[in-house]
This record gives sequence, structure tokens and C-alpha cells, in this order.
Amino acid sequence: MLYKHFGSMEDIVEAVALEGFGELAGTLRAARRDSAAPGDEIGRVAAAFNDFAAKSPALYDAMFTRSTRLHFGAQDTPAPPAEAFSELREAVATVTATSDIDSLTEVIWAALHGLVVLGRNGRLRPGHAVARIEILLAHFRAARS
Repeated sequence: MLYKHFGSMEDIVEAVALEGFGELAGTLRAARRDSAAPGDEIGRVAAAFNDFAAKSPALYDAMFTRSTRLHFGAQDTPAPPAEAFSELREAVATVTATSDIDSLTEVIWAALHGLVVLGRNGRLRPGHAVARIEILLAHFRAARS
């Protein structure tokens, strides 16, 4: 029945991934703007990224680990992944003065993704996700001081 609406499995995964990136962008935006929550913007956004991945592992896989034709960081990057990246970028900008904010955001994005995947697959000690994220972010905060 799905193939009446989509031409292939790749089309289905791509549609799911785009929907997921839209949800992730909204989640990161809400975390970034929630000044009532504890911590700074980058801390709230990193925690929200981790929570999103934990609560929606199949969706996260469609977005980040399944092969798609989606391009990132390119002229033809669709709006949902670009918006999710932009929300993280806005938070990263609050803790750094680097002129290459996009590259730093990519590094943090990749580090958060690595922590999520390694933790979820039992390659890291359980129960330490929050501490690992805080260690990662402490280095970026310290570089600002």
C-alpha cells in the first residue's frame, strides 16, 4: 500500500527521515528557548538531542544511520535537516567566539551522534550519558573563557 504513494523503500525512508528532522528541529528549538530549564542553551540542546535519540531510536536510525539520498551542508539540503542543524548552531554560538561556527557545530553534532550510537549499542558504560555530554561541552565552554 505504501508503494502507491512512494516509488521505493528509499523514498519511504527519506520521507520518514525528513519528518524526523522536523521533529528534531522543534525539539532543539524548544530546548534552546526554554530559559526556565536548568543549564545554558548548549547544555539544554545537547540533552534534548540525546533524549530525542533515546525516545525514538527507529526514527533516529532513519535520520542518521540509514542510507538516503539526502545531502547535508549543501545547496540542496532540505529544510528540516537544515533547521535542526541551525538550532544546534544557534546554541553552539553562545559558547564560542570562533569564526568557523559551522565546522564547530558539525564537530559537536558528530560527537553527540557518536555518543548516542555507542551508548545505545552497549559500547559505553551505561548510566553515564549525561556525564559524557557535560565533559564534551565543558571543553567548548572553557575555550570561550
